[in-house]
Amino acid sequence: MGKQSSFHDKVIYQIYPRSFCDSNGDGIGDIQGIISKLDYLHDLGVDVIWLSPIYQSPLLDMGYDISDYYSIHPDYGTMEDFDSLLEEARKRDIRMVMDLVVNHTSSEHPWFIKSKDPSSPYRDYYYWREGRKNGTKPPNNWTSMFVGEAWKKDEEGKGYYLHLYSEGQPDLNFHNEKVVEEVERILRFYLDKGVYGFRCDVINQCFKESLDNGRGFSPYARGIEHYLCTPGNHRLLRRFYDDVFSHYDCIVIGETFGIDLKNGRQYLENHELDMFFQFETANVGKRLIPIFSKRFKPRDLREAFYKWQNGVSWNANYLENHDQLRSISRYGNPDNLDSGKALAAFLFTLRGTPFIYQGQEIGMSDLPPVDPKKSLDVSCRTVDKLMRRLLIPKPLRKRWCHNINRDNARTPVQWDDGVSAGFSTNPETWLPVNSNYPSVNVKNELADPSSLLNFYKKLTKLRKEDPVFQEGSFLPIKVGGDLIAFQREFNGKRRFVLINLRGKAVKIPRHIYLSQAKLLLSSLHKPAYQMGLLSPYEADIFDLN
Repeated sequence: MGKQSSFHDKVIYQIYPRSFCDSNGDGIGDIQGIISKLDYLHDLGVDVIWLSPIYQSPLLDMGYDISDYYSIHPDYGTMEDFDSLLEEARKRDIRMVMDLVVNHTSSEHPWFIKSKDPSSPYRDYYYWREGRKNGTKPPNNWTSMFVGEAWKKDEEGKGYYLHLYSEGQPDLNFHNEKVVEEVERILRFYLDKGVYGFRCDVINQCFKESLDNGRGFSPYARGIEHYLCTPGNHRLLRRFYDDVFSHYDCIVIGETFGIDLKNGRQYLENHELDMFFQFETANVGKRLIPIFSKRFKPRDLREAFYKWQNGVSWNANYLENHDQLRSISRYGNPDNLDSGKALAAFLFTLRGTPFIYQGQEIGMSDLPPVDPKKSLDVSCRTVDKLMRRLLIPKPLRKRWCHNINRDNARTPVQWDDGVSAGFSTNPETWLPVNSNYPSVNVKNELADPSSLLNFYKKLTKLRKEDPVFQEGSFLPIKVGGDLIAFQREFNGKRRFVLINLRGKAVKIPRHIYLSQAKLLLSSLHKPAYQMGLLSPYEADIFDLN
């Protein structure tokens, strides 16, 4: 946005600081730990780091509940440490994107504490309302994204306050001009420090058009039609562009739950966002009631991505993040890292910006199921609490919660086969290290030329050097079944991508001719395409010129 350099050639890497690298032995990742790994990220081919929240927070939702936007949580370091991170990253041509969480604050934010006084000028910073039926019922029937009522009665505050997420995350009121100005002040503070932009958390839910009752009955997100992608939300983001973003060389990335193509195009074409995360691809294989997962079908993932490739002008392409299960566990085989290579080839050859989540490049996988009460994920614990009230048996609760437990993606990064996988010198880490760390770790994969990590390096190099993958058009090829085939073209140059995401060999359709194609990169040492087959998890990238 604004005075912007191109971001189409960038590779973005998400860091979840608490789990990335611990520099001081307390079992918690920190900013100095990130600085110590910048050379690793540079060698991987990373251009931009998206940093999950490091602000001051009570950590009810692991930093997505902010109590001070201008301070760094002491677990992670100081503002001086953050300034050093920006400087050291800049030396390596790496830029920094911060997480912007402004749909809500922490209930421990001074604004909210002051808002409990009905006569306070901060009262209207949040949605405080009187209850129905003489205060015995919430103001409306909305339910939370974390299930249960979206209103919390607060005796001290003399009323109910709205929280679309946990009770500790009260929603800000963007009808209040002062709230908009406060957020713009936060944006300028970090952009003036040299931050490259923001990943904006649940940014399409910020402006509540009304507080009318929601339709239907659902313990989850009832009332969403009154705040999802509202006209006021579009106006709010356009204002941020006019007032702030247009004056900086920066990128703005939106997390946009429940978005459709029409709204997606509007966000991009109206200079509201540069790109956004839609959830349709992330929801492949999920069920509304996740006691049992659907059997993964590559065709479902293929069609979900294809829909968005030409549906909007630019995509933020991702397979996993801090809120999703690990992609190799969902779509591949954690015991066969070739499946991770096939997924990586798919991600990096699509039209749009590829996002890598920490540990994805080495094939980090989910944890075994744990007792939901031991989870550190507030959404998991909230769902488990509701299910216990409904007397759902523990085995079903455990399975359900495992399939939504965000702890799966938040375990410490596995750097080597030593104590705590090289993440920390402390054997006790804030979340347990995955038990497969002796074999799945950065040290092992750096030493193996055929590793998943080194394949990621080849993909970042290919994408940076080939403008076809940066700017080219996207043409899906009809192949049926579960194969993935598509063509990219730019300035007369054509590339062809053929991928098998299944654990068994498949025949290449007869209408695909590869005899004159030049192989640019394969996920396998001995690809089988010349025999008319694709081996299990084979991914091949061709030059058709």
